[in-house]
Amino acid sequence: MPKPTRTQVVIIGAGPSGLLMGQLLYKAGIDTLILERQTGDYVLSRIRAGVLEQVSIDLLDEVGVGKRMHQEGLVHGGFDLLFKGERHRIDMNKLTGGKNVMVYGQTELTLDLMNARKALDLPTVYEAENVQVHEFDTAKPRVTYQQNGIAHSIECDFIAGCDGFHGVCRASVPKDKIREYEKAYPFGWLGVLSDTPPVHHELIYANSTRGFALCSQRSKTRSRYYLQVPLTDKVEQWSDEAFWEELRKRLDPEARAQLVTGPSIEKSIAPLRSFVTEPMRFGRMFLAGDAAHIVPPTGAKGLNLAATDVKYLSTAIIEYYQENSEAGIDHYSERCLRRIWRAERFSWWFTSLMHHFPENGEIGQKFQDAELDYLIHSESGSRTIAENYVGLPMDFGD
Repeated sequence: MPKPTRTQVVIIGAGPSGLLMGQLLYKAGIDTLILERQTGDYVLSRIRAGVLEQVSIDLLDEVGVGKRMHQEGLVHGGFDLLFKGERHRIDMNKLTGGKNVMVYGQTELTLDLMNARKALDLPTVYEAENVQVHEFDTAKPRVTYQQNGIAHSIECDFIAGCDGFHGVCRASVPKDKIREYEKAYPFGWLGVLSDTPPVHHELIYANSTRGFALCSQRSKTRSRYYLQVPLTDKVEQWSDEAFWEELRKRLDPEARAQLVTGPSIEKSIAPLRSFVTEPMRFGRMFLAGDAAHIVPPTGAKGLNLAATDVKYLSTAIIEYYQENSEAGIDHYSERCLRRIWRAERFSWWFTSLMHHFPENGEIGQKFQDAELDYLIHSESGSRTIAENYVGLPMDFGD
């Protein structure tokens, strides 16, 4: 398809949030162009979270890409908390009046959205170099980029910055117009992906004196495991054998007996941080997803927050075109941030509860044990963690 020189909305970033944004706007008859600095294969190679809240599931159904998710995704009605050598199940379904989460890999979700856009022959430019945003504080924003050595310029009405933490959109905002809040954690997650059956049919979050561990999954035959490790560790230091041995030490006897090991097909270390940008709107440019906020992966909120961001933003832009109203875009940042800060709080709390902080000493472990004991023996405590885990409704606090 020829590349347009003008479109209604330029979406920067072809990850799941940018692609979902494109589908939501397409259904409303709004023209978009997506720019992505990486190749499509590179985007699909990124290993990310795989736990979807009901809100995200509904959005994928809304844009017509939920069929494979419902066929292959795994519905989870609860998860286990492991501490002091014993597992305790949080029954999310019962505690939240029937709500569940869906385990479906972000790579698969991205592929579904990518294929849907391709089938519609909607314009997406991969390997877009030197992407720059211009005049976004005016009524006539513009985006420039290069491809194969040729310069391109696109006029538009709006710019959606779905280009991640290191993207150009947030970096282009004048420093005196933006405020950033950040907390960096003194450890990372060493993750291993393996074609082995999961150790348990639901997720296990483990609090151990040796450090946090998570037993997750992507399908009935593919598992994802994580270990808390120092930020000074390197992937090369961890052989597969060393990983499996350390994981065993952080699990309960039943899980150790059921653990099936095998060669890793992906291994990486991810640092943990909490990060929020305020505001999320700058004239005709809007930030969404990782461009505006990062959460620790504990609780799997990152992708789900990105999905609700683009739902709020697409609704606001559709309202602008269909109703000639700017109310939605005027309130976009405020609406998103109220939900974001609640998710940031939960992710920070859950991270603080489940990880080992040596600097807190033995008393810190005792405090964690006591709080975990309270959570599993108090229905209100269990309901609080369940409600946050399945995801607060989009209209929460509005």
